[in-house]
Parts: sequence; structure tokens; C-alpha cells
Amino acid sequence: MSEEKKTENQVQEEETKTASEEEAGAEKKETASAEEKKPEEKNEEKADEKETAEKNGKDGGKKDKRRFRKPSAEEAKIEELEKENAALNDRYLRICAEYDNFRRRSQKEREALYSDIKADTLTKFLPVYDNLERALKQGTEDEAYRKGVEMIMNQFNTTMEKLGVTEIDCLGQKFDPALHNAVMHVDDEEKGENEIVEVFQKGFKIGDKVVRFAMVKVAN
Repeated sequence: MSEEKKTENQVQEEETKTASEEEAGAEKKETASAEEKKPEEKNEEKADEKETAEKNGKDGGKKDKRRFRKPSAEEAKIEELEKENAALNDRYLRICAEYDNFRRRSQKEREALYSDIKADTLTKFLPVYDNLERALKQGTEDEAYRKGVEMIMNQFNTTMEKLGVTEIDCLGQKFDPALHNAVMHVDDEEKGENEIVEVFQKGFKIGDKVVRFAMVKVAN
């Protein structure tokens, strides 16, 4: 009985040992197969990297070729025309600016010339104005004559207003050498310093331009 039990125990031990060996063999095979696969995967990765590098190299070469590629005759002609167009456009803008400046300058010169001619013409008529003013200051019994002179003076004043001519203020104003010409001086305590007390000849101006200075007497 004891021998049979030993035999059975031995058989079980052998079976257990065999199973363990089989499992260990299977694990070794799996490990070996995994190790065999790793180099293949590495090779595949290297191949992919190589392919990518070659592709990048080709693209880089194409870019370099494009960068340093000599332009064709058509492209050179286009570039030349663009430069010529830019130069013509710049010249056109310069001419427009110069013409605009010339136009403004000419306008100012015309206005100044017109003002000078108008002032010169008015200067020639001012003696007539002075004589009419003297005639009105003279006493006369002929009312028709006096009324006729007044009508002529009113017409003269209206014409000057239309031409933009204004009379220079004098009486009671402070003496201004830019507008008045002082020919007499008087001391008067009732008057202010440099106050105009009498006008001998009226002055006129067109805008800011003095046509004739007013001839005045100044107090203090």
C-alpha cells in the first residue's frame, strides 16, 4: 500500500513539475517573441525617420532651389514694369503737389494784384472826394447846388463801399502810426494822452491795406 501511495505521489509531483516546466517554457517563448519584435519595431521607426528626413531634405532642396532660382525673362519684365509704374506714380504725385502750390500762389498773387490796382485807382480819385467835401463845408444860398453836391458825394461813398473801401476812424481815437499821420500837436488837459482831436484829411483802407493815412492833430 505504501509503495502504491509513493508511486501516486511521484506521479503527481512529476505532473506538477511538467506543468511548471511547460508554463516556464511558454513564458520564455513569449519573452523571446517580444524581444524579437522589438528590433523589428525599432527598424520600422528608423525607416520612418529616414523616410521623413529624406522627404524634408527634398522639400528643403526645393525651397532652396526656389529661393535661389534665377527669375525668368517674364518675371524680370514684370518687376521692371512695376518699378517703372512706381516711379511714374511718384512723379505724378509730385507734379500734382507742385501744381496745387502753384495754383494757390497764383490765386494769392492775383488777389494781391487786384487789391494793389484797386488801391492805386482809388488814390487817383481821392482828390475829387476831398474837393467835394470842401464844397459841402462852404456855405451857399443855392440849395439846389448844395443838394446836387450832396448827391454826388453820396454816390461816391456808395461806390467806395462796394469796392470794400472803409474810412479810418480818427476823432476821439488814440493815435496809431500805422493808420494816422500826425501833423500837429496840442496840449489839452480835457483830452487823453495821444488822443486825436482834429482831422485835416480823411484816411481810407481796403481790408487791412492802408490806401491813404489820415492827417490829424494829436493832443498831449
